[in-house]
Amino acid sequence: MDSSHRAGRHRTSRGHRTSRRRRRRPRRRVRGYLVATLVVGGLLGSAAFFLDDGPGDASGGARRPRSVVKVTPTPSRPPTPTSTATPSTTPKPKPTPTEIDVPATGSGTFVTARAGGEKVGRGPRPLRYVVRVETGLDVSPAQAAEEIADILAAPRGWTHNPAYAFQLVGAGQPADLTVSIATAGTADALCWAGIKQDTRGEYNCEVLGGVVVNLKRWVKGSPTFEGPIHEYRALIINHEMGHFLQYTHTTCAGPGQLAPVMMQQIKGLHGCVSNAWPYDRNGHFVTGPHVP
Repeated sequence: MDSSHRAGRHRTSRGHRTSRRRRRRPRRRVRGYLVATLVVGGLLGSAAFFLDDGPGDASGGARRPRSVVKVTPTPSRPPTPTSTATPSTTPKPKPTPTEIDVPATGSGTFVTARAGGEKVGRGPRPLRYVVRVETGLDVSPAQAAEEIADILAAPRGWTHNPAYAFQLVGAGQPADLTVSIATAGTADALCWAGIKQDTRGEYNCEVLGGVVVNLKRWVKGSPTFEGPIHEYRALIINHEMGHFLQYTHTTCAGPGQLAPVMMQQIKGLHGCVSNAWPYDRNGHFVTGPHVP
């Protein structure tokens, strides 16, 4: 307020001066409040604008979250990918049948499957058998026993003959024969000790009181056999069980015909078609000339 204004105010009476002051003070306060309100409102509006970074997505009608605004990864701390697993945490795939380890030699000791089953076939007296696997191999005795039981119960198997029947029994049960799955070294030793046959690390054999299956053949099949590995395992079991049933070796009956199950198909088909079963689809026994 300037000096001339002050002098004028002093020349007025006390009562009149007091009255004018009382009228002006409210106006000064209102003006101060108005200015303060505008300043604070402007600051709050600016702050709200920068915090919310303007309107949100028009399609959703909502503002973008504050946490999303102005968040930028710096070069010194790149974002860590969450969808890619590191090699140390990647689970290893389970082995497939073709990945079973096939060592040349083994422990020479066996684990017998604790398994059992019903009689299959119509024969009056079933051949009771146990299945055992050399210790330390990647072959489950229980699974091998189940697979062999399925082979012997198949419609084209030996039980098609009403004279034959089989029954899987478990460890410690009385049995007529033993099916052993062993490494090539152990199989060679068992076959030589049983029937003085040199299986050369490649073949299976039938010995007194049992069947010896070379692990290599059980896992890898035969280069001369066309078909899945389960079919070749059926050929192994049916061929060796045929020997136990007193059948001898036969050969191909003619080009294009099914190879007899008693033929040594691993040594060549001689024009025949590989076959794993004693009987064909029509129920006829598959045979050929006997081998001297």
